[in-house]
Amino acid sequence: MKLVYKTIIKYHSLAYRQFMTWETYLAYLATVGVFFATPPGPSQILMISNSLRHGWKRSLATAAGDLTANSLQMTAAAFGLATAIAASADLLTAIKWAGVAYLVWVGIRTFRAAPPSLDRQAAAAPRHRLFRQGFLTSAANPKAVFFFAALFPQFIDAGRPIAPQLLILGATYLAVDGTILCLYGRGAERLLGRLRSRGRLLNRISGCLMIGAAGLLAAKDAAVAQPSGR
Repeated sequence: MKLVYKTIIKYHSLAYRQFMTWETYLAYLATVGVFFATPPGPSQILMISNSLRHGWKRSLATAAGDLTANSLQMTAAAFGLATAIAASADLLTAIKWAGVAYLVWVGIRTFRAAPPSLDRQAAAAPRHRLFRQGFLTSAANPKAVFFFAALFPQFIDAGRPIAPQLLILGATYLAVDGTILCLYGRGAERLLGRLRSRGRLLNRISGCLMIGAAGLLAAKDAAVAQPSGR
């Protein structure tokens, strides 16, 4: 939560530079908070799964992948690509199901993996692979572009500079999202200490969580635009 607090303080000064009023910023922060006050979505479940297997610090790469994908989706929304994506229904569906298939594949492979020691598990998980998992899981739902395209205009004042407002909104969302991912990861790491000697059980729990994340991604209502992290 310190990250969220620092973000609020940082952009408080920006508000007084006429980029965004303090009232508008608080309303936006409350909206984002309500959005995240729901059961974990695919990206959160993936973070839990990787933290169980590899520890919280190494799994920060998963969070970085998720936030990178969200940043690109925000950029696409800012440049009005939501309309272009909406016109490519087949591509939208293909991206979604490719992400589902990827998560199922990773989940099955994890479930069936041999139970090495915790140290070997960590060594066998390069950060670039965890980053890729987080990135692909988040990017697998291009409808996130619609979510940001619908959310940001509600808090933008057309009479003020647009770019700084988009930066404030985007950075705040990423700060809150990153904090939530870290909290899930830390909670999972505490559970890891109790299961330290149960390597096969950890693999099966992690595998089932990944497959569950794939199920959540597949079950998302096609009519509802939400970020893939939820």
